[in-house]
Amino acid sequence: MAELGAHLTAASAGDDRPSIFEAVAQDSLMAAVKPALQHLVKVLAESNPGRYGFLWHWFDEIYVLLDLLLQQHYLSRCSASFSENFYSLKRIPIGDCKQQPLATAGLPKRQHWKSLLLLVLVPYLKGKLEKLVSSLREEDEYSIHPPSSSWKRFYRAFLAAYPFVNMTWEGWFLVQQLCYILGKAQHHSPMLRLAGVRLVRLTAEDIHALEKKLAGATSSQTPSIKTQVQSAVRKALGGIAFSLSSGLSVSVFFLQFLDWWYSSENQEAIKSLTALPTPPPPVHLDHGASSALLPKLKTVCPLCRKIRVNATALSTSGFVFCYRCAYSYVKTHQRCPITGYATELQHLVKLYSPES
Repeated sequence: MAELGAHLTAASAGDDRPSIFEAVAQDSLMAAVKPALQHLVKVLAESNPGRYGFLWHWFDEIYVLLDLLLQQHYLSRCSASFSENFYSLKRIPIGDCKQQPLATAGLPKRQHWKSLLLLVLVPYLKGKLEKLVSSLREEDEYSIHPPSSSWKRFYRAFLAAYPFVNMTWEGWFLVQQLCYILGKAQHHSPMLRLAGVRLVRLTAEDIHALEKKLAGATSSQTPSIKTQVQSAVRKALGGIAFSLSSGLSVSVFFLQFLDWWYSSENQEAIKSLTALPTPPPPVHLDHGASSALLPKLKTVCPLCRKIRVNATALSTSGFVFCYRCAYSYVKTHQRCPITGYATELQHLVKLYSPES
């Protein structure tokens, strides 16, 4: 434990290497944005299916397109993804270069496109695969296939292998994070290694260069039409990015609060906080008199004391009588003969036994 603490302290005390907490936190940041947008789209689609239904139907594709534009903007502007820039991190190519490139210089073309594809395409394909597995499991449970069907064998083989593949994938990430904590790896995620980059903290020079680049972009004079269009697109993406970054903390807190509020562990507490006062019980007949009316044999009618004919229950109390007995009593007294609950003829429910 002491050795692990020493490695964590050394990692967090480094000049440029982010701690494991910063690295994992930026990974989970974008994971909190998608559920929020998905819930918003679901509410819109349910309120007006004709107008917003397509948003729900094509949500994954629309989200991956927006994510592509957002990540492209940040990778081009500050050599980092949206979540990495949120935590003041940047990507640099793997190497032993003593002088790190500024964030405004951007990544080399190869590392840039590999980073973009791994940031956007891999989560999209993983989500699609999880949905496919879920639908195949439902189809395997409810569909009818011959025992020797090739599709049936393929489904079962695929569904049996998927948990082990998923466990291997998650274990790969866990081992990489442990190596990063112990100082044995430069990356906390295999995706960074595949992209050929590593994460470092932004320096004062990086921040100054980013501010200078932003100021220079806003002070350009007599731009061409192409430059104006590009500037408008950059401003739109910048506005979206600024709105996301400024409201992200509140959104994440709100999502965590909703997860806690609707979790199964808190359902009892929610019911106790939101439950209405219990109404007083209805007026009963005398307990001794009502119990005396009930026969010991459950198939006997409490009124005629004979085996029930055309068993009929009163929905107001649940007791069962002969249809003729219940009909006559309720029509005359407008109450249940056992409990005294107010009852009308419409509360008579005919019971059907399996034999009938």
